[in-house]
Amino acid sequence: MKMPDSNINETLVATAFTQQSSKFDRLYSEDTIIQYKRKRVRDHLSKFIFPDQNILEINCGTGEDAIWLAQQSCKVHATDIAAAMLEILDQKLKSDGLENLISHEICSFTTLENLQQKGPFDLIFSNFAGLNCTGELNKVLASFKALLKPKGIVTLVILPKFCLWEFLLIFRGKVRTATRRFFSRNGASAKVEKTNFKCWYYNPSYVMKYVKNDFDLLSIEGLCTIVPPSYIEHFAEKSPKLFSMLCKKENALKNKWPWKYIGDYYIISLQKK
Repeated sequence: MKMPDSNINETLVATAFTQQSSKFDRLYSEDTIIQYKRKRVRDHLSKFIFPDQNILEINCGTGEDAIWLAQQSCKVHATDIAAAMLEILDQKLKSDGLENLISHEICSFTTLENLQQKGPFDLIFSNFAGLNCTGELNKVLASFKALLKPKGIVTLVILPKFCLWEFLLIFRGKVRTATRRFFSRNGASAKVEKTNFKCWYYNPSYVMKYVKNDFDLLSIEGLCTIVPPSYIEHFAEKSPKLFSMLCKKENALKNKWPWKYIGDYYIISLQKK
């Protein structure tokens, strides 16, 4: 029997991040802009989390956010499709003594209904575009209602179809990169380590289309709209004063139109009706 395209892509994604797992933290923990992005996401999350909440994290990676949530006295069920990522998380839990606050398992974003026995959850969280690795985001969104408690929260960090910084690359002759998000209906090519897979881009309007009957919109923030994306290497280190100024400007405009829609990412939070 031929494997569905979505399953093939998930297998490729799992392979790619398994290959990267051993150096994932080293690659990203020391990057100033990634640290800025994490802080922005956590500042946003802090408005919705309280001690003793039961939280489901999708695409948890090596568990940096799960550990932070546990440090806020939340209980976290962390999921990922790359087994090697969860092995590193497990090592961290044993080292930090957090096994009683964080559980984990391999789980695809498209089979979240299998986690109902782990809930109900107070909050569902997905960081840094993990959900852009599926062409079935509608299926993922449809699973949230049954997993959440009444008035439960969903916070997702997603890549939209337009990024101002990326589009500006057209003036450097990088037309394909500058326009790839527009023409990604059937998935755009991505590569991690030596493995190619597809990713898709989703605007907030797409998310709202599939959740509007069951969820209210709480907030949308643009992330890396004025601050450069982290793939513009060493920007913060080379221009610290400019970086600091751009951070302040972005913070002031993060909820404003059009800035909340044209970042490298957006952070969207929803509440179950």
